[in-house]
Amino acid sequence: MAHPKRKISKQRRNKRRTHYKAKASQIAIDPTTGEAHLSHRAHWFEGKLYYRGQVVIDAVEDEEEVA
Repeated sequence: MAHPKRKISKQRRNKRRTHYKAKASQIAIDPTTGEAHLSHRAHWFEGKLYYRGQVVIDAVEDEEEVA
């Protein structure tokens, strides 16, 4: 099994890890509802599932069909 010949200093270790950063999430505004949501994701608003400004699933209609 491999063993390091020398101790890696904290400075060298931290230099290697500089690319591991938290990024701010991409927030988009829905053109129809004005609701903020993650980009390229569907989101619920008032019982309806929206994607790209269009209703994909209407939960109110689904409940009426079942009853």
